[in-house]
Amino acid sequence: MSHDDQGCADYLERIVYFLDNELDEADCSVVQQHLDECGPCLNKYDLQKTVKTIVARSCSESAPQSLRERVLVEIREVQLRISEG
Repeated sequence: MSHDDQGCADYLERIVYFLDNELDEADCSVVQQHLDECGPCLNKYDLQKTVKTIVARSCSESAPQSLRERVLVEIREVQLRISEG
């Protein structure tokens, strides 16, 4: 199968739904087959999958209290610099 940018653009749009488990079984198998055959799309899929995994993990874990306090201090310092500038 040759690399076709327009076809890949369509698949990449569907990959987002694939990642969110919003495709029906028939569409899933079509997208999976395309990923198996198309290196560039597979690379983009892996990147998107990695990003979604990190975001999901970040949203479910709480930062340690010490980190939260440091971040709040930094935010306040930036706000002061902006208001004084």
